[in-house]
Amino acid sequence: MKTARALAVISLAGVAVLAPAAAHAAAGPALPATEAQGAAPTSWGPYHASGRKAVASGSLTATPKDDRSKPAARITVTGTVTDLTRKPACGWALFRLSVKAPGGKVAIKHRNYRTCSYDKPRKFTFSHTNVYEVEFKICSEAKAAKPSLNCLYSGTWKPLYTYYNA
Repeated sequence: MKTARALAVISLAGVAVLAPAAAHAAAGPALPATEAQGAAPTSWGPYHASGRKAVASGSLTATPKDDRSKPAARITVTGTVTDLTRKPACGWALFRLSVKAPGGKVAIKHRNYRTCSYDKPRKFTFSHTNVYEVEFKICSEAKAAKPSLNCLYSGTWKPLYTYYNA
C-alpha cells in the first residue's frame, strides 16, 4: 500500500508541475515582438473642407496581422477637427468603417465629430475591432445635430486604412 500511495503522490506532483506549462502551451504561440508591442501610428491629414473652412488631422494605429486577407483585430483613430470660419458654421470630421459582421458579412459604421468654435480644435479618439477599411471626409456647414446628406454623400471619401494594404 505504501508503494501505491507514493506513486499517487509522485503522479499528482507531476501533474501540478506540468499543468502551468500545458496551460501556457494551450494559450497559443507567443506573439512576435512587433505584435506584442503594437504597430506604430500612421499619420493622416491635414485634410481641408472645401474653401478651407475646416481642417482635420491625426493618426491611425492598426494591430499587425499575419494574414493580409483578414481584417485588423483593432484600429484606433485619434485626431482633431478645427472650424476655420467666423460665421455660425461647424467643422465635421466624418469616418466610415467597414467592419466584419456575423455570418461573414460586412457592416458599415459611422463616427462623426463636430466643432462649432472658431479656431478651437476638438480632439477625438475611437477604436473598433475587426476592421476592413476606414475612410474619412471633412465638411463645413451650418450647425446641426448630425451631418447633412450633402456632407455625407457629395465628394469623395479618403481611405485612411485598407485591410489588404496592411
